[in-house]
Amino acid sequence: MTVSRGLEGVVATQSSISSIIDDVLTYRGYNIDDLAENASFEEVVYLLWFGKLPTEEEYHTFTQQLSEHATLPEEVIDHLKSYDLQHVHPMAALRTAVSMLGVLDKEADDDSVEANRRKAIRLQAQLPTLVTAFSRIRNGGEPVAPKMELSIAANFLYMLTGKEPDEISVEAFNKALVLHADHELNASTFTARVCVATLSDMYSGITSAIGALKGPLHGGANERVMRMLSEIGTVDNAEPYIQKALDNKEKIMGFGHRVYRTGDPRAKHLKKMSSELTKVTGETKWYDMSVTIEDIVTGQKNLPPNVDFYSASVYHSLGIDHDLFTPIFAVSRVSGWIAHILEQYENNRLIRPRAEYVGKVKETFVPMADRG
Repeated sequence: MTVSRGLEGVVATQSSISSIIDDVLTYRGYNIDDLAENASFEEVVYLLWFGKLPTEEEYHTFTQQLSEHATLPEEVIDHLKSYDLQHVHPMAALRTAVSMLGVLDKEADDDSVEANRRKAIRLQAQLPTLVTAFSRIRNGGEPVAPKMELSIAANFLYMLTGKEPDEISVEAFNKALVLHADHELNASTFTARVCVATLSDMYSGITSAIGALKGPLHGGANERVMRMLSEIGTVDNAEPYIQKALDNKEKIMGFGHRVYRTGDPRAKHLKKMSSELTKVTGETKWYDMSVTIEDIVTGQKNLPPNVDFYSASVYHSLGIDHDLFTPIFAVSRVSGWIAHILEQYENNRLIRPRAEYVGKVKETFVPMADRG
């Protein structure tokens, strides 16, 4: 057996959902640049699930279905209110709430194609409502009900603040959702596929994926980027702070990627939105600090920024609490998780790799009384 720590370079399955070839990311063959500039998040979700962009009629039906299922069961709202919300990480709350949605869904264990499609709609529609409800309740307010006529991006910002967002905010958030929707066989997606390869249910797969996304080496990276920017505080402090970190061989979050060699193609779109949003808010220091850091890290380490780096200042400029950055990742990535879960079900084989044993051998059992 050949060992590859972290499964680096190992091709574990075949998929037609997304690809990363020569540092170009595509969803179902569509370049991410094209989708980021032109597509709504709902169109991308449809593309990931059904393998094609929707017609006008298909889009209307699909978005109506999402809107109709965006409201949370009261039991889930009551459950969120029972938490000690000042000490619960939003990702832990989201993980548990999604599991609870599975308990309440009478179709949870129905593995028919039709039932899985309906569960997919409910999960995609309810995750934005879950994240915003958690935020509202934690801050002493009541959840805001979604509006049928708003897109997922607009509804998220509306349910978070209680006010309909401006056009540039919706554009920025929609773009972030599109860019985070899928990314080949990343850690959380692989986790979801391993889970449902046992023929477990979709809610178990999504709950497992959320657990994997929670880690700072995956979805939690953008939260740590914002923590770093907050610690730096001013543009003048950026260079000495980063130089000291590099001299001490500390990891700078938001740079480099296991798969990309010449740069993450998603980063440039969020860099542009960061520039525009920080001008609108009058806090250009967040963008200016980020550019300074990029220049230093890329110049000295040849590590370009990844999708997490500029998404931090984008979300901050939208007025979003920093510990909600990773749940927002889940709001988007659930679309890709579901696509991969459906694909796994279609051509399933139990995922069961081997491990090279490096422990002791030929040990002999010694009775307890004789052990030294």
